[in-house]
Amino acid sequence: MAVEAKLEAWRARIDAFLDARLPPADEAPEALHAAMRYAVLGQGKRLRPLLVYAAAEAVAGPGPEPMAALDHAAAAIELVHAYSLVHDDLPAMDDDALRRGRPTVHIAFDEATAILAGDALQSAAFEVLAAAPAAPERVVAALRELARAAGASGMCGGQAIDMAMTGRMQSVDALAAMHRKKTGALIEAAVVMGGLLRGADEAQLVALRRIGTLLGLGFQIKDDLLDAEADSMTLGKTAGKDAAQGKSTYVTLLGLEGARGRLEAVASELDEALTLLAAQHQSGDAPATKDSGQALSDLAAMALRRSR
Repeated sequence: MAVEAKLEAWRARIDAFLDARLPPADEAPEALHAAMRYAVLGQGKRLRPLLVYAAAEAVAGPGPEPMAALDHAAAAIELVHAYSLVHDDLPAMDDDALRRGRPTVHIAFDEATAILAGDALQSAAFEVLAAAPAAPERVVAALRELARAAGASGMCGGQAIDMAMTGRMQSVDALAAMHRKKTGALIEAAVVMGGLLRGADEAQLVALRRIGTLLGLGFQIKDDLLDAEADSMTLGKTAGKDAAQGKSTYVTLLGLEGARGRLEAVASELDEALTLLAAQHQSGDAPATKDSGQALSDLAAMALRRSR
């Protein structure tokens, strides 16, 4: 199967899985359930779920092993991501009215419902992942990975630093450290969870974590470039918001050309890390095919070259 067709099939697969696992909008409490579905089932890129599937294939190949456990991990990472966006858009946080090309949850519903919807989505993520049909030790490892990425040592910690540093200049190194938590932690977790649930060995997990770290960094640099260069309609969210709030970005610190250069350097490192993972797969016991890691490579390239 061509990679583009495979990614589209995975995207349809996770959309159907999420739709089936979210509570019906006509079931009480209706407003909460409707808000949860609104937050998750919009026009998202589904990058993180796709990374779960692609990382699993990169370490184990596209063999006959059931994908059900991966569905649970892919859904869990997307539910956490969706909850983070709902809360990030709230008036007390980034105070944004546009997300994925439509009103944010607290605008479409109300602030209290948005807070509760985010809380419920986070809980649902761990409920879904805990039910993954895989060896218990693999599920526990995946749960630990997601909890670390979502909490104070990951996304929430990065968000706290971001809020504390609003209106204050950061160094490039401090900015990178903050975004490894805020943006990169969930991307890294998506890649690692795919490997964990497919039984990746220690060397493969180290390689996957390196790929996730670099991809998260590159994703954020590209995000900063888009925020500076694209318009709100193209992005599906408010453009120029970081600069307006006095936040440090790769563009404000390095300039457009400097940020582009940093992105190219990260992309080169990422290509090297992907090559290393492919070499490990070729030398391992898993059935290797010429495209075992192609989906992961293509996803990485798409994330760093996207237009929104």
